[in-house]
Amino acid sequence: MLNKKKTEVYALGQHISMSAHKARRVIDQIRGRSYEETLMILELMPYRACYPIFKLVYSAAANASYNMGFNEINLIISKVEVNESTTVKKLKPRARGRSYPIKRPTCYISIVMKDISLDKYKDSITWLKKPRWKNRYTDKIYHNMYGSGGVWDKK
Repeated sequence: MLNKKKTEVYALGQHISMSAHKARRVIDQIRGRSYEETLMILELMPYRACYPIFKLVYSAAANASYNMGFNEINLIISKVEVNESTTVKKLKPRARGRSYPIKRPTCYISIVMKDISLDKYKDSITWLKKPRWKNRYTDKIYHNMYGSGGVWDKK
């Protein structure tokens, strides 16, 4: 257990002022990609959520290179989570002395990066390289639903 080397590095962004749904739209595009590819994707996407996520990915890579000594070329994003946080509630004054509630949702974003240069992790990403369904179903079964009644039995 003493020789176990950590392969994961993370960065956490708290109270980011956007809804979790809008952040997930961007996060789903970068999950499982390499560090360099992720930065290119985030620079070119037209969403407002890209900038704080870009900063978090950059921060996680800086943590990996400074704290762990990993090379940024070998990093991939292994786990990304977006959770809802507190909602900032304000009251806006309206006509005739009334007030209108304004709700500003916030979210937490956590990004975990792994170093794929280590041999222990290389064996676990083989599912990315070759499809698991290649030789699973070899014989095809023909179902004739019109000859045996099937759909047309009901009156």
